[in-house]
Amino acid sequence: MRNTLALIMAATVFAACGQQKTATPAAATPVKSAVPAVAAAPGSSGLTGKVLETFNGGGYTYLRLTTASGEEWAAIREANVSIGDTVTVDAQMTMEKFASPSLNRTFDRIVFGTLATAGAAAAAPPASPIQHMQAPVAADVRVEKPAGGMTVAEVWAQKSKLNNTEVVVRGKVVKFRPEIMGVNWMHIQDGTGSPASGNNDLTVTTSEVVAQGDTVTVKGTVAADKDFGAGYKYPVIVEKAKVVNR
Repeated sequence: MRNTLALIMAATVFAACGQQKTATPAAATPVKSAVPAVAAAPGSSGLTGKVLETFNGGGYTYLRLTTASGEEWAAIREANVSIGDTVTVDAQMTMEKFASPSLNRTFDRIVFGTLATAGAAAAAPPASPIQHMQAPVAADVRVEKPAGGMTVAEVWAQKSKLNNTEVVVRGKVVKFRPEIMGVNWMHIQDGTGSPASGNNDLTVTTSEVVAQGDTVTVKGTVAADKDFGAGYKYPVIVEKAKVVNR
């Protein structure tokens, strides 16, 4: 995330709508396992383990894994995974106390990510809320305001008034993270605002793929004071965006 990290993006962004069980669900709380853990690959900081339980729901595959540190829950885009498989999840976001109304359960901790290539080490550890929300400051960015659109700083300044309103913004992609909570996340900057006040960067969620360094025009809906829980809170975010020009 599709908008479903209550989005991938209200509670339905994160909730799985229905499930196909391949094992009887166990409690979602991570516990120490009596089953011998599968060690992560040398030098790997990802989540590697043997699948104890798996079920699908809402386009996701949920995995209960036994790892070197005990049992962990993970969620990936729907994939063909079987009990007994050893998998590595390239972790992108960790949610604490993640509640899924459709699954009627709360996970004390769950790692969202992508399934790594067989035998490959995970690329990075799970991002903390601060790491996920932060973006680098692009130097000397000067992007022209789109016709009929707004600048990044203008969206920030009018965020309350613009809540639930569609806007058009153009900026340079300074950060891109795919397939987190069912959507792709990007940060765009256009040279307006200031890093000191934080109004120089705008977070955008989309189903489309862009590359860091691209300059794009996006059209999406503003959400003010968006709180996904577990520390992921955005004063302003643009959701369900379409890339209308590159």
